[in-house]
Amino acid sequence: QVQLTESGGGLVQPGGSLKLSCAASGFDFTIWSMSWHRQAPGKERELVATIGAAGGRINYADSVKGRFTISRSNFRNMMYLQMNNLKPEDTAVYYCVKGSGGDDRGQGTQVTVSI
Repeated sequence: QVQLTESGGGLVQPGGSLKLSCAASGFDFTIWSMSWHRQAPGKERELVATIGAAGGRINYADSVKGRFTISRSNFRNMMYLQMNNLKPEDTAVYYCVKGSGGDDRGQGTQVTVSI
């Protein structure tokens, strides 16, 4: 079955950086677009970034453009999210999602941006 496992979250000060990773298994990763979503307490889930199956067709939410970079390795069945210049409003649980949305997602990794 589909398994998605996120890692790399943590506590970071404003202006800091983190790199999230997502390990995928149980499906043909190379033919699926993938995405990162996040959900902050009391808020709806938000699409952060998407990447096409071959690594192109990249899109970002306006709130993270210029600060976050999504990438993937089809050789390793991995997806990444490099997050720079983090802000307190980036605090959320970040999810790796198969496709651009849907129910196939990991358990999430907490990102907290605070002094």
